[in-house]
Amino acid sequence: MGFDEESQKECSDSTEVLNVKDNEENGNEPNKEKLTRNMSEDSVLTIDEEEDDDGDIKIDVGPQYSLKDQLEKDKDDESLRKWKEQLLGSVDLNAIGESLEPEVKILSLAIKSPGRDDILLQIPENGEVKGNWFTLKEGCPYSLQFTFQVNNNIVSGLKYSNTVWKTGVKVDSTKEMLGTYSPQAEPYTHELPEDTTPSGIFARGSYTARTRFVDDDNKRYLEINYTFDIRKDW
Repeated sequence: MGFDEESQKECSDSTEVLNVKDNEENGNEPNKEKLTRNMSEDSVLTIDEEEDDDGDIKIDVGPQYSLKDQLEKDKDDESLRKWKEQLLGSVDLNAIGESLEPEVKILSLAIKSPGRDDILLQIPENGEVKGNWFTLKEGCPYSLQFTFQVNNNIVSGLKYSNTVWKTGVKVDSTKEMLGTYSPQAEPYTHELPEDTTPSGIFARGSYTARTRFVDDDNKRYLEINYTFDIRKDW
């Protein structure tokens, strides 16, 4: 979740109206916020799948090897061998086995906002959230924190992406590289940089969004489609 807002506004219950008059007087085209057009959600999703789908970008990451094979293959390259051993840490190779495919399971998602209890989100098994998933207050800082488990093999280039629509038009797209992780018994925790929800009468309302977790091999570990609200108050 993220929003491309230039200004950072304090938490406030006051109503703020977006003003485009200055832009018009200076000869600049008014910012239409991409919120006034009407388009069906199906058409938006189709366009976005064609233009912004991580799965459409194919990256050749070479053949896959089990952890044992990777260490054996690089045993003559001391620097590479030490890097992999450091990455693997205390992984029990005998317990890992010979699996080539990494397994990443997103265990929890939480929205954190200063001065409030965390909003803990239940991850749906089928990736489809029924009803409104959560509500955010306009003009307030927040961050997304998630925990995930890595099993079987090293996951390379794990990425988070989130796309947001309002009234059928894409208003935000966020992508972040999380990194490369080795399998381990304890889950990993990652918190995204703090962002601020937009504010004003045009920012309030219902949004639809899609969150994905994929790796360099374009393997998709989780995709969630959901709706949320931005309101004047929590």
